[in-house]
Amino acid sequence: MGERRARPLVGEPVAMDLLNTRWVVGGALQDLLVSLDGLRQWLAETGLDARFDADAAALDRLLRVRGALLRLMADPGDPGARAALNDTLAHGWVRRRLLEGTGGGSGVPGFEVEFDDLSWGPAWTAADDYLDLLRAPDRVRGCANPDCVLCFFDTSKNGTRRWCSMAGCGNRAKAARHQARGRTGRTA
Repeated sequence: MGERRARPLVGEPVAMDLLNTRWVVGGALQDLLVSLDGLRQWLAETGLDARFDADAAALDRLLRVRGALLRLMADPGDPGARAALNDTLAHGWVRRRLLEGTGGGSGVPGFEVEFDDLSWGPAWTAADDYLDLLRAPDRVRGCANPDCVLCFFDTSKNGTRRWCSMAGCGNRAKAARHQARGRTGRTA
């Protein structure tokens, strides 16, 4: 694998983490998924590397889903983005199973996901995860900093998180407000 690229906000749910393979540094947009090495890194960071290979078909399909998710974040009613997501979801299905229980019990419910082509796996997983996140659509958000492209799933108790991180964008916003108050006080 090539050089590992440090990126912010790793560890979000898979769909949000896929969106966060794009980030801004010094005003320049960075993109992890410009190579198979970047795909390998993303698969490893999301724990999907044991299930899926990093190949050109998987990267192409993942980029299509990321594009659809970006459009849905900007416009949740975008019919083209919805169609692209549904097209991806059509390549996999969930097979429910009754798994062996512990202690001779009647078993436990389980499932496995199957694909018509395994290279759809990463994209399908991200699309499926997005559907799960939409159970709380008001918590699927982009950072409130207009210069930031990062997204997150708000897990805060009161659901009022605004920033990708308080240490980054949150502190910059607080500092800007503080400086603006200081300028207003000096000009009064």
